[in-house]
Amino acid sequence: MKDGAASTNSMSLRILRSPLTRLVLLGGPVFFMMGLSSGFMEKFRGDPVKSIAAVLGMAMAALAFYVAYARLVERRPANELSLHGAGREWGTGLLIGAGLYTTCVLVLMALGMYRIEGLNPWTYVIPAVAMALSSGLFEELFFRGVLFRSVEDMFGSWVSLAVSSLVFGLLHLANPAGTIVGAIYISIEAGLLLAAAYMFTRRLWLSIGFHMAWNYTQSAIFSGIVSGNAPQPGLIRSNIKGPDVLTGGSFGMESSLVAFALCTAAGVVLLILAIRRGNIVPGHASGAAP
Repeated sequence: MKDGAASTNSMSLRILRSPLTRLVLLGGPVFFMMGLSSGFMEKFRGDPVKSIAAVLGMAMAALAFYVAYARLVERRPANELSLHGAGREWGTGLLIGAGLYTTCVLVLMALGMYRIEGLNPWTYVIPAVAMALSSGLFEELFFRGVLFRSVEDMFGSWVSLAVSSLVFGLLHLANPAGTIVGAIYISIEAGLLLAAAYMFTRRLWLSIGFHMAWNYTQSAIFSGIVSGNAPQPGLIRSNIKGPDVLTGGSFGMESSLVAFALCTAAGVVLLILAIRRGNIVPGHASGAAP
């Protein structure tokens, strides 16, 4: 009887700590809190301070829930969110994200497609803070922290890279001006870059920093369209004219060949570095434990 009870308990624990269970019990609440965060941003659209405060509160709750799940259910430390070295990795991600987007703009300026017509008051850079915090924290927690890790545990890094990138891109079809081309581009350029950032460090801070900085620089500084969402005025008043294949059209820079080339190249570099570090988890066929 005791052996049977112990076997049942062991099976229950394996199920509770399995990647599929993680997708439901951790991914579900994180995704729900991401929706709540978006709701708060819409509710406090005219009050950026309240919007930022609400998003920060939801983000802290999501981070706490993630860490608690790792410790209490999976019985492991949430090393991917360890604070040791977090500032350095997050700051590096901020520099990469802001630098890549600025480079995209400079390319369009050199081609005569992006013209600066003036500057708005500095306060125009405040509203996008909530959006950048929400997208950077929640999307990285869900897509890299939950989805990528869960699929990787089951099938290895390469399958996880493909699955998480595809899901990440396709979900952008739900945005107001979402397009198939934009979703495909995001799947490749952003899906690869953000997953490779996680694979390189085995932590989330680098990808969180990049995601936040790209979206913030795009909206708050250059007044760009963020992944098909309604454009908001930022610091720079600009006039963008050119073929959609280069400017991204109504979807924004993510749907341009310029961003595709730069971000994909950066993702490939990070992926190569991850491989050299030996951070690739093999699939079961290569000997990974089930």
